Amino acid sequence: MNKFESLISLLNVIQHLAKPVLIAGAGITGVSCAIALRDAGVSFRIVNKGFRIGGRMASHSVRDSGTQFDGRVFDTGASYFTASDPDFASVVSELELAGIVQPWTDTFHFADSEGIAGVTMGPMRYRAELGIRSVVEYLARDLVIEEGEIAEVPANERLALCMPTPQAARIFPRASELSTAVWEPVISVSLLFDQVYWSAFDGIFVNQDAQVTWIANDGARRGDQAPALVVHMSSVLSAGHLVNAVEVIPIAIAAAKRIMGFDADPVWTHAHRWTFAKPLEGTTSGEPNFILGDVSRAGDEFSDRPRVEAGWLSGRDLGRALADLA
Repeated sequence: MNKFESLISLLNVIQHLAKPVLIAGAGITGVSCAIALRDAGVSFRIVNKGFRIGGRMASHSVRDSGTQFDGRVFDTGASYFTASDPDFASVVSELELAGIVQPWTDTFHFADSEGIAGVTMGPMRYRAELGIRSVVEYLARDLVIEEGEIAEVPANERLALCMPTPQAARIFPRASELSTAVWEPVISVSLLFDQVYWSAFDGIFVNQDAQVTWIANDGARRGDQAPALVVHMSSVLSAGHLVNAVEVIPIAIAAAKRIMGFDADPVWTHAHRWTFAKPLEGTTSGEPNFILGDVSRAGDEFSDRPRVEAGWLSGRDLGRALADLA
């Protein structure tokens, strides 16, 4: 390589390192990545498809129910989160001091197709009184987030894709080559009743049932004790109804009655489709992927921690790694 070629190569390296970062996605992963870049003094933009941030940490408000609960929030995505990593635990402590999250429970029930069978204990789960989306909104309170859709890799920015691989591959097809995750769909069904018809509980893991995997007491989770349930349908059943998610609402109602032992119909319902709800257990990998220098990936599929914590950690790690390249 002659001096001229060496100079061109050096200029190309400098140009690459000087590029700002474009973060695609403003779920907890994208926001965590942005915070790490901001703290390191690296220039970035964060763009979110849609006008609400939060990704799968999503909430939905009751509308036109004809009840006192119009405006009330249901958590339709992630149900709760835990904190085992010390850095994430510090973030949770900050959120708790700010009144955004509250300790919820360390005890859930478990059930099978015939009904509730017992209780199981685990780590403390945290809830957000205003809906789990409020966690991301609080963390992003000082960030400027643009609304828009990224269709291709930009020429003058390094691209950080903070979204599930199937979505990332629409922008950068090679993304699918560097992820081992297999994604499961889930349809989340919110049910509002005129009164509480069930015994006290926080959440129920439903095992070996073809229709339902999880039932959350959203009244306990919100802290208002509203007669509200959120039912997560099985991935197999959900996959068959992604085109028209409302078809599963009668199935969710019947399953809740069968498992919880009551016989009353809801006064308001809502079904939310998550085509890429969660990576199948055992298919995740450990680190964000860097591709061709200018495109990188992060998300809960790049960590073996519980999903919300995994997303935050992966975004933080990617932001730090990108800062090291600057």
